[in-house]
Amino acid sequence: MINCKLFERLQDEQPGFAGKIIAVKSDLTQPGLDLSKEDQSILAENINIVFHCAATIRFNEPLKDAMQLNVLATQKMLALAHRMKHLEIFIHVSTAYANCDRELIEEIIYPPPVDYRRLIDTLDWMDDNLVSALTPKLIGERPNTYTYTKALAEYLVQQEAGDLNVAIVRPSIVGASWKEPFPGWIDNFNGPSGIFIAAGKGILRTMRASNDAVADLVPVDVVINTTLAAAWYSGSQTCNRPKNILVYNCTTGGINPFHWGEVEYHVISTFKRNPLEQAFRRPNVNLTSNHLINQYWIAVSHKAPAFLYDLYLRLIGREPRMMKTITRLHKAMMVLEYFTSHSWVWNTDNLAMLMAQMSPEDKKVFNFDVRQLHWAEYMESYCMGTKKYVLNEELSGLPAARKHLNKLRNIRYTFNTILVVLIWRVFIARSQMARNIWYFVVSLCYKFLSYFRASSTMRY
Repeated sequence: MINCKLFERLQDEQPGFAGKIIAVKSDLTQPGLDLSKEDQSILAENINIVFHCAATIRFNEPLKDAMQLNVLATQKMLALAHRMKHLEIFIHVSTAYANCDRELIEEIIYPPPVDYRRLIDTLDWMDDNLVSALTPKLIGERPNTYTYTKALAEYLVQQEAGDLNVAIVRPSIVGASWKEPFPGWIDNFNGPSGIFIAAGKGILRTMRASNDAVADLVPVDVVINTTLAAAWYSGSQTCNRPKNILVYNCTTGGINPFHWGEVEYHVISTFKRNPLEQAFRRPNVNLTSNHLINQYWIAVSHKAPAFLYDLYLRLIGREPRMMKTITRLHKAMMVLEYFTSHSWVWNTDNLAMLMAQMSPEDKKVFNFDVRQLHWAEYMESYCMGTKKYVLNEELSGLPAARKHLNKLRNIRYTFNTILVVLIWRVFIARSQMARNIWYFVVSLCYKFLSYFRASSTMRY
């Protein structure tokens, strides 16, 4: 992990930093986190700060697994934290969408509709089929098990923290880095990154989303800086600890709003200027909030081209793959559909308070002031980051990629022209009026060309 590009600057500035890292073998699903007695003792004696970030981020995780990784694992971490003799602060990383069943989300912990203890006991004796059948009723208005279990985990932290000094950070949709360690760093297909790549490759052509809905993207370095600042502030308030757990909504929508229509524009324009290698089609995405229109475009612009391409692969003796890709893409789109079609309002008073407590120097080093974020520049660096760090495409390949994109454009124009001519010829064969119009247009073009040639001859 420490050999990836993310840490290159750190390796240059502090070559021996790896010696400060001690990896501990653990398993969130096992009793006692599967820690050895020796490791438990080391942690109990030496830990001052805990950042609990571990969780499953699969939105459609089976409820039993999501409970195990997001709720029970948090319970085990808190139990371990209670044994740490020098612990100053426990930071729990949640999600801004934990309470997405509400339109206005305050920086407080909301009580869940069910007692997490009773739910844990109930799920323990249920078989998987029964749990799957009950899941929609249990999660209620929340879209998936991820947001549901993260809400339960927050309440568990409140109930079982006891005398621990605890704070909760809730990031929204985490995207590529804004500034640190360099703009555009991203190394996975999670969240919007995979969708951006699919759009850049020309595979994604339609998506159900509201152009005016807020796209609450937050750069990963903003989340990290907020988390570190929250740990500093809460850790320094040992004598004047607040009565309630401090919750920080790490979001951008209420401070520097950006909309899904703008996301689509910047992603497509960036990938047209700086195309991905071996694109399937030229980038172009249609956003619609109408389900039927979206299904129509899926059939016309996703499934039909994928079917024809797979048919071509079969004819040349290669294994078809595009329909499988489209199926995976549709699953990802269905998961994100809820978040691209709705908007929320997050209160960020605690975030503003935290920033006000920091010195001018700390505000520069641990910058999370998203008012300074220029979305057009950020989206370009984000898209270029997916090209460089996710797909590992070199910028030296851009001329060839642009040439390939121009070739796709010419193929499309040629295909459309042939299609129009064929359709028109069908009408000509059946309609006298269509024939008359066709002959008029042809004669007009002939006269124009004759005039152009005559004018050219006279000049010479």
